[in-house]
Parts: sequence; structure tokens; C-alpha cells
Amino acid sequence: MGKPIPNGDDVAKYVGAKFSSTLERVADDLDNDEPHKSTLRSFMRVGELKSDTTVTAIQVGNPPTRFFKNHSNRYSSDYRDYLLPAGSDVEYVLLGPEYAELAPTPWVSLPYTGEGLDICFWGGYATVCKILNAVNSSMKNDEMDKTAKSLADGSTELTIDVSLRTFLEERIIVLPDWLLEEISESLLDQVIDTRIVLDPEGDLKEIEMNGLLAADGNEVEIKQHYQVHEPPTEHEIPAVPSSDEVTELTTEEEVDAFYEGMAEITSERK
Repeated sequence: MGKPIPNGDDVAKYVGAKFSSTLERVADDLDNDEPHKSTLRSFMRVGELKSDTTVTAIQVGNPPTRFFKNHSNRYSSDYRDYLLPAGSDVEYVLLGPEYAELAPTPWVSLPYTGEGLDICFWGGYATVCKILNAVNSSMKNDEMDKTAKSLADGSTELTIDVSLRTFLEERIIVLPDWLLEEISESLLDQVIDTRIVLDPEGDLKEIEMNGLLAADGNEVEIKQHYQVHEPPTEHEIPAVPSSDEVTELTTEEEVDAFYEGMAEITSERK
């Protein structure tokens, strides 16, 4: 059991300050060179249409090599793994069988354009950053319920309501326009229970978002679960592929065509 901290008139001020400091701390935690491993299980259902993926993000070394895996939980052939070697201006993408038509080799390489940008540009952290942005937006809304309590093991648990509208505006999951049009205003105003757990040192340990929303004959289900794991080793990151395993994409036209082809394949999945 946990206990609220503190009580009385100061609680709103305390919770607001706790959320603000947490968001700042998490941003700093992501944007450093310490070994890091996390997973994000991301599920969303709109009516009968489902999206269900797990992103595993790993970084090791100083400067870090970064590797993230984007795998469908519904189709074993639907995956893409992204390798960004330390100091490299090229990112390598391993294509699952679902995307084999995009290149004659298992891997493609393409220019990495995120150097010098916020760490949230990197695909391994992009979605958790969007979740934190949604939490930050909700924190500024006085109508959204917020709590903070200490847990028996010294961890801190923060909870906050995030509206479906904010969830979609922050593009935590991106829906096609035709599907967005089917979501009513009354659904958009409903809230997703969101829980953030910090370890005793104040580092982010876990984020959960859960909501089963229904209105006007429509139903939306959301489950997001982000977890930070024990620090990884270099053995969890693959070696840079040999040149005969890689199709090099160097021009803007080649890169655009690659992503357009990937988007077409992804959009065919229901």
C-alpha cells in the first residue's frame, strides 16, 4: 500500500511540482550516454481494427550505439530493426519478411538526419516522448485528476488522466484520417488512466496507459506499457552488416520511395 504525499491544501501544488520535475528528469535520463534498455508494448483498438506492437530500445557505449526493434505482436513476419552505430551518419534497417519487397538484401542503409537533434527524434524513444508530452499537456489542465503517492519500496507513483483527444493530438499512435473521422467528440473527451512509477532514486521505471472508452456506438481500447529494464550489454546489439547484405539508399528520392513503400505495406495490415 502507498500513502498520498502530502495531505491537505498543498496536495495540488505538490503534485504539479512533482510532475514537472519528473518530466524534466526523464528528458535528461533519455538524453545521456548511460547504458539503457526499455520496452514499449503499444496496443490500440478502434472498433474491430487493431494495432499491437512492441518497441525495444537499447543503447550501449560512449558515445552510444543505438538499436531499436519495432515488432508486431500479431504477425511474426512484420518487423523492422534499426541500428545506429556510434558516431555514424548512416542508419541500418533490417527488414522482416513482410517488407522484403522493398530491397533485394536483408538490410538497407540510409542517411541518419537526427544528429544534433533532440533524442526524441530517435525512433527508440519517439513514442515514450509523445506519451510524456501528453502527460505534460494534461498536467496543465486543472480538470484532469492527478495524484502522487509513495510506495512501500521507496518508489513514487504518479497518476493522471489523459484525454483521448490529447492522446491522438500527440500522435502516440497515428490513425488514418478516415478512421479519425469515425471518433466522436464525446469519445475524444473521455480519459485514459495513466500511471508513472519512479524508482527510489527518482528515475523512470514504468508508464502505463489503460482505457476502454465507448460512446455513440463506437469503442476505443488503449493499452500502453513502457518499462525500463536492467542495463544492457554490447552483446544485445548486432554487428554492422557486411556490404553485401546492405542496399544503400543515398538520395532523397530513394529514401522517400522506401518509406512510401513501407507505409503502403503497413497500411494494408488490419
